[in-house]
Amino acid sequence: MKVTLSALDTHESSFTPLVVIELAQDVKEETKEWLKNRIITKKKDGGAQLSFRPLLNKYEKETLENQNLYLVGASKIRLLLGAEAVGLVKECSDNTMRAFTYGTRHSFKDFDDDNDDFLSMAERQFIIKHELENLRARDEKMIPGYPQAKLYPGKSLLRRLLTSGIVVQVFPLHDNEALKKLEDTWYTRFTLKFQPIDRIRGYFGETIALYFGFLEYFTFALIPMAIIGLPYYLFAWEDYDKYVIFASFNLIWSTVILEVWKRGCASMTYRWGTLVMKRKFEEPRPGYHGVLGINPVTGREEPLYPSYKRQLRIYLVSLPFVCLCLYFSLFVMMIYFDMEAWALGLHEDSGSEWTSILLYVPSIIYAIVIEIMNRLYRYAAEFLTSWENHRLESAYQNHLILKVLVFNFLNCFASLFYIAFVLRDMKLLRQSLATLLITSQILNQIVESLLPYWLQKKHHVRAKKKVEALKADIDATLYEQVVLEKEMGTYLGTFDDYLELFLQFGYVSLFSCVYPLAAAFAVLNNLTEVNSDALKMCRVLKRPFSEPSASIGVWQLAFETMSVISVVTNCALIGMSPQVNALFPESKTDLILIVVAVEHMLLALKFILAFAIPDKPRHIQMKLARLEFESLEALKQQQMKLTAENLKEECREGGKEKAP
Repeated sequence: MKVTLSALDTHESSFTPLVVIELAQDVKEETKEWLKNRIITKKKDGGAQLSFRPLLNKYEKETLENQNLYLVGASKIRLLLGAEAVGLVKECSDNTMRAFTYGTRHSFKDFDDDNDDFLSMAERQFIIKHELENLRARDEKMIPGYPQAKLYPGKSLLRRLLTSGIVVQVFPLHDNEALKKLEDTWYTRFTLKFQPIDRIRGYFGETIALYFGFLEYFTFALIPMAIIGLPYYLFAWEDYDKYVIFASFNLIWSTVILEVWKRGCASMTYRWGTLVMKRKFEEPRPGYHGVLGINPVTGREEPLYPSYKRQLRIYLVSLPFVCLCLYFSLFVMMIYFDMEAWALGLHEDSGSEWTSILLYVPSIIYAIVIEIMNRLYRYAAEFLTSWENHRLESAYQNHLILKVLVFNFLNCFASLFYIAFVLRDMKLLRQSLATLLITSQILNQIVESLLPYWLQKKHHVRAKKKVEALKADIDATLYEQVVLEKEMGTYLGTFDDYLELFLQFGYVSLFSCVYPLAAAFAVLNNLTEVNSDALKMCRVLKRPFSEPSASIGVWQLAFETMSVISVVTNCALIGMSPQVNALFPESKTDLILIVVAVEHMLLALKFILAFAIPDKPRHIQMKLARLEFESLEALKQQQMKLTAENLKEECREGGKEKAP
């Protein structure tokens, strides 16, 4: 029989703060009281049945500020039942992975009634977030105290509070002791070692652990390219035979590393339980709006927005805007080539050392302009995608990623394609590629890590002085921690991190045969990227909520698409080389046909390799098949039991009818 919350006493004397809710400074008392009641009320009465307390006690209110900070926690039993509700998968005593249920809790490995570590802090915070987001309006027509904040049955209260500005932010607290242990094994010692991916997953969740796992894997995968590319660059890069061999190795390498990653990713996520975690029905995203109606699938009352209106917005507004931005990017590129021609002409006239240095200035300026344009376009793309009014968060993310990838690809690589296939200037191509790659890496390190870290250190000093000046006879440790963390920047997800790796993969795979040092510079950048990103996650930004994930998602497809483009690019570069052209002095048509044929053969080889290498290791496939078989058997047994009960009931009814 399924255990319900109403059947259990979830009151526990200990309170562990897991999540912080910050309200706006002018929030009315009736709103606070209403929100508190909805959070602490029992589940059967429409509440979340969580613990909810102000950060400070009553007698401290006269001396300390920030009275709109509240701590949210939950009892152990409440968290275990929440784990069942969200479908967390845990390892059983027989080493299989199964969805956790409270009724069978003792069959799971490491579970004990006195053990509070069965659920990691990241999992507990994810459960709290899930329960808060599933607080839904019932009979309320508006948020008490705010008539303009309308509600309707089924509307997520937390999302409405956030969009109306009543709730400023909701964020999980750091666990300082666990964070210190993680830092000691992660980035505090600058040595070449594997990252503690399982510990990162336990603290930050699967999505972030997968990013760091992919970053580490990609860095190690670049090492063979870097080792092979170094002598090519130093000695014989113009030798035709070696040139072709390096390009061919590049093509096979780009395919194999992505296929091997999928296998490693499947092994990791099976061990974590997310590979077999059942996907829940996706709720409407917070910004989704429309005319109130009934969802035909769920039967719930929610906004409905016609699909044709969304399509009109996409094709009549978003698409023309993206095309306009792409045109502007090409216009800026032509200005860059005018600057290159001016610098080259100046150098040819004078031939001094200063003018030889000046040759690199246009590429550096262009690299900086590219980074600025990418970031400005990102804001425009987010606004447009939100305005398109997608119902699901996954649809929103897919449209946003598509917009950003198309622009970033053209913005970063259009000049290189122009130099390679229009100007056919290999020397300028190497120079531009090196400048764009190195400049973008330096800028990313400064903007993403060094600048936020410096700003955070300044804020930390100010906050400490503020707390020390309060001269109140209290233990201000928790207060100080919350005040410090609430002012930290918010981690906006792995989008920018994957985008940086995607562009780096493009620089390496598309033109590395022309500039073999690209892989070496990428390795050096990623070795520092691991530590700077770790520092950013631990000390610069708020702790993000854990999010279960079974793969790197749409980014896998993006990397695979880039590897296909690299086949075409490298084949074209080989066909343009002087050595190959010398083999066909009279008929260029034959050369083009042979290059196209070779390109098709390599693409066929690439797809054969992708097909031949299974996405999941054999032992993982067997375990998944076993789980599916057991699920079908359990369903069959349940149906047979139900059928037998129905037959017994019919027999009893038939016996009553025959009785006189």
